[in-house]
Parts: sequence; C-alpha cells; structure tokens
Amino acid sequence: MRKRKTYSKEFKEEAIRLVKEDGLTCIQVERDLGIGHGTVSKWIRDKKKFQDDAFCGSGNVRPSEREFKSLQKELARTKRELEILKKAVAIFSKDPNPYSDS
Repeated sequence: MRKRKTYSKEFKEEAIRLVKEDGLTCIQVERDLGIGHGTVSKWIRDKKKFQDDAFCGSGNVRPSEREFKSLQKELARTKRELEILKKAVAIFSKDPNPYSDS
C-alpha cells in the first residue's frame, strides 16, 4: 500500500500560480511536478472556495468549520434545555393535590 503524498501550502499555491499566471494547463503542471491527475484542479477549486482558509493542513479545521461545529453543539444543548424546561412546566402546572375539593 502506497503512502499518500502531502504537499505544503506554499507548494500548492505555487502550482496554482503556474496555472493562473503562467498560463500552463493543470495537466501540464501535474505532469511537470509529478502530481496525480486532477489534483491541481481540486486545489484551484479549494482556493476559490475557501480563499485564505484553504490548505489549513491535515487534521486542522478551518475557522469557519470550527465556528459552525461550535454553533451546532450550542444549538443541541439549547434544545436539550428547552425539553427539560417543557417537562418542568408540565410537572409544575399540574394540580399538586388532584383529590382535594378546592
């Protein structure tokens, strides 16, 4: 089994520059740099989509994704709290002594 190659942020940005500024095709750059087919195209899409957050490194989470996950956790916690409060209201709104005549 082959180990997957990793490339630095600078390497990826240089490959993108070769396509954008020097006018080379993605296939030419991939062939010249020994990169797998379609890799440079993916890097270009990632750079366009994430701008400065592109290529944050293996295992690192983009700041926007980190914030999204944090908001998801907060929403889930708030929903749990709401359910607890609904149950508490239902319990406390019941007649404490249903058998009294009052």
